[in-house]
Amino acid sequence: MNKCILVGNLTRDPELKQTPSGVSVCNFSIAVNRNFANANGEREADFINIVTWRGLAENCGKYLSKGRKVAICGQIQTRSYDDKDGNKRYATEVVADDVEFINSGSGNADGGNYGGAQREERGASPKKLTSELKPVEDDGLPF
Repeated sequence: MNKCILVGNLTRDPELKQTPSGVSVCNFSIAVNRNFANANGEREADFINIVTWRGLAENCGKYLSKGRKVAICGQIQTRSYDDKDGNKRYATEVVADDVEFINSGSGNADGGNYGGAQREERGASPKKLTSELKPVEDDGLPF
């Protein structure tokens, strides 16, 4: 069984692209805090690459931005490729089939849920309008 659930904050704005056949794909990364502190008493974070496809990718590209808290449910995928110098490289990422928008990025108490999880199978768009979204102040973010 290959299933993972992650909760973290986007470390950068998502990148929405189209494959040559017209399928939407969105890439972003999240910072997930570890449950323990290091020897200096500081909590560290892991930076996880996330990939979404089709309608879910379009929703993520449209409604997510740096600093936004999300919950991800998906599968870990490892792949290899040859770089421009011919060296074999490996990439590990989470292919998400559920993305829940936990907050609006501005600290609103409503949680910014937008109708619950955005599922790949449904391809549903969020129920709230973009006019209700507020810009994110990212100057104070540690990443």
